[in-house]
Amino acid sequence: MSTGASKRAILAALLANLGIAIAKFIGFAFTMSSSMLAEGVHSVADTGNQLLLLLGGRRSRRAATEQHQFGFGRERYFWAFVVSIVLFTLGSAFAVFEGVEKILHPHQLESPGWAIGILSVAFVLESLSFRTAVHEARPAKGRGSWSKYIRHSKSPEIPVVLLEDTGALIGLAIALAAVIIDTVTGNAIWDGIGTLAIGVLLGVIAIVLCVEMKSLLIGESASPSDQAAIRAAIHRCAGVEEVIHLRTEHIGPEDILVAAKLQFRSDLTIAQLAELIDAVELEIRVDVPTATRIFLEPDVLRPASPIE
Repeated sequence: MSTGASKRAILAALLANLGIAIAKFIGFAFTMSSSMLAEGVHSVADTGNQLLLLLGGRRSRRAATEQHQFGFGRERYFWAFVVSIVLFTLGSAFAVFEGVEKILHPHQLESPGWAIGILSVAFVLESLSFRTAVHEARPAKGRGSWSKYIRHSKSPEIPVVLLEDTGALIGLAIALAAVIIDTVTGNAIWDGIGTLAIGVLLGVIAIVLCVEMKSLLIGESASPSDQAAIRAAIHRCAGVEEVIHLRTEHIGPEDILVAAKLQFRSDLTIAQLAELIDAVELEIRVDVPTATRIFLEPDVLRPASPIE
């Protein structure tokens, strides 16, 4: 997943959510609908979240320092984790509070036509943002399912945008249904139920995001396909007899740390061994360009040392 694709998806979502948030607050001013207010706050949270993702992308490109010798690639994971917290606190918790308040103290909607019109426009804008995210994600997704893509993607931005946009579209549908039912039945409690449902939905999405970003922050290994490619590159080099073990970790979406113990031919001189290690590193980088940090250790396979 290129950083350009991630940035395009984020910018599309940012512009859509900014316009939607303004429209929703205008709608709330005319209708006093708690569902509309919850959706407005949700869009403000999403707008802020896109800014946080852009901030993370910018900070991750800083050069390595003596204190952070592997660079700042994990900044993207950290700010995506912050997004999940913002979505839970500012989006979910606020909507749940407003929903409960409206259920306990219902009041009739004012100018429901405004709410229906604005929510319909917001649905169209959100759909355009969602379409952009889907388009940018397809090359990395391949033939796998969307849930698998979100679980296993090492790039946090587009999965975050996809989940946010999915939640926004479902939330808009809930808010629209709540406003229509409220208007038809004359029972204002439906507006509160819709708001509460939006809060629960945002809470579920926030928890999913939190779990996925926590895993990336802790450190995930390279994908099975990248690990297989690394092994194949090593075995192509004449002079390598065995991969005793291989360890990988993403220190950023496009930065993989590779550490391996290898058994080389025993008749190699020190100079030949050094040249062979350089050749192995080059082969790995050709097959897996994201393998930016490679550490290879010569060793001897012993009976007690399983091959991994």
